[in-house]
Amino acid sequence: MEKLLLRQLQNEDVALFENWLYSPHVAKWYHDPLDWIDEVRKRNDEFSFLRHFILETENRPIGFCQYYEYRHSGEDWHGSTDINGTYSIDYLIGDAAYLGKGFGKKMIQLLIEKIELQNGAKRIIAQPEQENKASCNILLSCGFTFDGNNEIYVMEV
Repeated sequence: MEKLLLRQLQNEDVALFENWLYSPHVAKWYHDPLDWIDEVRKRNDEFSFLRHFILETENRPIGFCQYYEYRHSGEDWHGSTDINGTYSIDYLIGDAAYLGKGFGKKMIQLLIEKIELQNGAKRIIAQPEQENKASCNILLSCGFTFDGNNEIYVMEV
């Protein structure tokens, strides 16, 4: 596999990210693209708790991912999971030519490495739609377990 790099999302990446959100293979799972675009555009203000990245291979952007300390999000899909030290991730391969080739798994592994460096990080949670078998299987292959009581994927770090 080619060398992969996670780099911080820049202003010039927003249009590409927007295009990815409207691609059929992404739009199927990423509903409300305008909400995602709004978060990225306000990443230095209202959504500064989110850490956004572009996945590149050979200087070519092929995906997007983010992590955040869950307690800052105001979200409530964690069920009974302790939110102290909990981080959440989101990810997508935007360039369809790179689907099914292991890039998603490597991107998640790179995110895990970044979260492990955060002080107080205890666990990572994710909640892909259960119908998104590719995403669910990648999480399992990266060491997450499915918490059926809370209907989320969890990894202790």
